[in-house]
Amino acid sequence: MKKFLDNNFLLRTQTAQDLYHQVAKHYPIIDYHNHLMPQQVAENSSFENITQVWLNGDHYKWRAMRTNGVAEKYITGDATDKEKFLKWAETVPYTLRNPLYHWTHLELQRYFGINDLLSPKTAKKIYEETASKLQTSAFSVHGLLERMNVEVICTTDDPTDSLEYHQQFAQQQARFKMLPAFRPDKAMQVDKIGAFNQYVSLLESVTNTSIDNITDYLDALKQRHDFFAANGCKVSDHGLEHIYAEDYTDQEIADIFDKIRQNQDISLLENHQFKSAMLVYFAQWDHEKGWVQQYHLGALRNNNSRMHRLIGPDTGWDSMGDFSQARALSKFLNRLDKNDQLTKTIIYNLNPADNELIATMVGNFNDGSIAGKVQFGSAWWFLDQKDGMTKQINTLSNMGLLSRLVGMLTDSRSFLSFPRHEYFRRLLCDILGEDVEQGELPNDVEWIGKIVSDICYHNAKNYFNF
Repeated sequence: MKKFLDNNFLLRTQTAQDLYHQVAKHYPIIDYHNHLMPQQVAENSSFENITQVWLNGDHYKWRAMRTNGVAEKYITGDATDKEKFLKWAETVPYTLRNPLYHWTHLELQRYFGINDLLSPKTAKKIYEETASKLQTSAFSVHGLLERMNVEVICTTDDPTDSLEYHQQFAQQQARFKMLPAFRPDKAMQVDKIGAFNQYVSLLESVTNTSIDNITDYLDALKQRHDFFAANGCKVSDHGLEHIYAEDYTDQEIADIFDKIRQNQDISLLENHQFKSAMLVYFAQWDHEKGWVQQYHLGALRNNNSRMHRLIGPDTGWDSMGDFSQARALSKFLNRLDKNDQLTKTIIYNLNPADNELIATMVGNFNDGSIAGKVQFGSAWWFLDQKDGMTKQINTLSNMGLLSRLVGMLTDSRSFLSFPRHEYFRRLLCDILGEDVEQGELPNDVEWIGKIVSDICYHNAKNYFNF
């Protein structure tokens, strides 16, 4: 019987072990999409205890705690940090076979050297030991990132963000880079006219301009796009249920914008036309600058209206959706490609039923100009676990080129989430190692090792031009 979480965790064959220990594990981490707070990075923040760095903002853990019968007071409520941690410790033994069980103990091992299983019996000891370490300089934000050999992080930033903390960090002599990513979701979110008009007013303030029509609006957003580029941005990101690709004319978009600014209701078609146009504008600007554009598709958000009203978005009330993806995605990518305005693109899929759809769709728009120009991105959110990662790797292998994948990302708000890269690398090596030992791949460890090193590091390094 193998020991839990030993040195060869997830590595079932000798070839897999060789690939991981001799190749994969040594490469730095390029985390090109996450939700870390730039202020905490720029200020090299420290944390008083593990709750602050591990539980705060982590809706994965919050969902598990609620399912285990933990009251909201101990999740997002006014309980003390220690009380919240103890409730998490009560929950962990019940997360068996959930990826949280693996992540929890990987993170305790990798960051703190703690091999004990987290439970009510060990909770107080672990809380005290981690609190003691977290209050030292070696466990500040910079220390935590350097401990995981992180080379680049790309945060997620609204066009109206000042990027002051990116600018502050850029003046420091850190061992890693922090770059912004342009996330203009609010700039096209016209489902609530009042909230959108408030956003336009904010954009006016940030750009010191008056926005009276669609041309003014696009000019202001383009100004922010240019500002992001001047501050090192090389990626954009969009979180969408599905791509919007309705037909429209420039005049129709101008008229829709005027109606919105006059607080008039717009039809569902007009809503989708406006979003379709905005996606094209953003993609054209990305192409001009040679950025990578990312589309996260398939989340059905804020399902629990009562809890959304009480504690807000991004608190654990989202799920997979079952949206129709193929036709609009094809139309959108083709609209850009036929005008030679399709930049490097990554499509992330949340519903595994659409894996084959996405994997075959991206192949339609790889034109030989750039290796892996249009990609089926790594498994994310509910799928960034053993089964989801394996399915994504297998689907991409069967219908595309796994060898050109730009690797894993955390998509996380936690500075303790970077062992997810290790988790991915171990699974990748295990899958390839198993194929070698079953005679399904040649025993050419040198070449397969190169493929592993590319997926873990070199592909991302070259693709994003970091």
